[in-house]
Amino acid sequence: MTEEIKTDILVLGSGIAGLFFALEASRLGEVIIITKKESSDSNTNWAQGGIAAVIDEKDSYDLHIADTLNAGAGLCKREAVEVLVKEGPTRVRELMQIGTQFTTKNGRLDLGREGGHSFNRIVHSADLTGQEVERALLTKIAETPNIHLLEHHFGIELITEHHLGKKTNDISCYGAYALDSQSRKIKKILAKATMLATGGAGQVYLHTTNPTIATGDGVAMGYRAGAEIHNMEFVQFHPTSLYHPKAKSFLISEAVRGFGGILRLRNGDEFMHKYDERKSLAPRDIVARAIDTEVKKSGDECVFLDVSHLPADAVIEHFPNIYETCLSFGINITKEMIPVVPAAHYSCGGVATDLMARTTIDRLYACG
Repeated sequence: MTEEIKTDILVLGSGIAGLFFALEASRLGEVIIITKKESSDSNTNWAQGGIAAVIDEKDSYDLHIADTLNAGAGLCKREAVEVLVKEGPTRVRELMQIGTQFTTKNGRLDLGREGGHSFNRIVHSADLTGQEVERALLTKIAETPNIHLLEHHFGIELITEHHLGKKTNDISCYGAYALDSQSRKIKKILAKATMLATGGAGQVYLHTTNPTIATGDGVAMGYRAGAEIHNMEFVQFHPTSLYHPKAKSFLISEAVRGFGGILRLRNGDEFMHKYDERKSLAPRDIVARAIDTEVKKSGDECVFLDVSHLPADAVIEHFPNIYETCLSFGINITKEMIPVVPAAHYSCGGVATDLMARTTIDRLYACG
């Protein structure tokens, strides 16, 4: 018999979007979070670079908005960009208030640079930013008595009218069915509001920076329930994932290029100047296409990211995880170039929402 659970708010997904929403929503009632693996198994936990936000007093919202619209090739919705940019600094402060430890320098946030940005505005925690944010959020979740996190619960189907035997032209969401992969039982979780925060579908590609959990479950559930799905053709490829037969899904952060790393061919020649005046700091789509073009022209399997000209101590201090991981594969990045290729990184499309995260199905929301 299917077990039935009732809650006020159901959250599917345990990355930064789902966890942060759960904390905010816990002010309104009981919250259940379900995640199909361990609580920290999310794309967030793999994120390295950081969070773009206008922190420096010399920076401005207008500059950040312009950079974002330019990187989006005119396809962004300006009102959404404005919300993202103008609320960014507040969200960073809130993450700090719950215990996130970002890297500081001389008592101030250390701001990095990434592709497409005209200013240093990347708040980070060394090169393991996502892991630190996830740690802080999970710690706060554990301290919040009306939030219940169910690990090893795989979302199967959203509950709508047809599951309840109702006939109507309007669609509402009443929760979701989930498979408890340990007990092998189906659970019916009824909720007054349901949030999809399940991330993208990077695993559809052979080369991806995403962990194995990134299989697009939430988008598929929304689609089957009748929610509008937009822009699934827009998949961002990160230009620099480590190219090594034993390195699975390991990202070489864009912050490495922001720190002064240079993209080169096998013979050591630079090439990005042929594609964009910003060279190695051009937006990701431009850099990824340039690498793809050069690889096809040369017949090589990869290009290389070079930081050997930078002070070794500074490289190790800023990118300890990348340094140690590459070293484990026999690559000393302070002395050798890093072999890199583009890999599927971010699903720009998904379940369509308005600026309040409302989908086209009543009581169903989506974020992240």
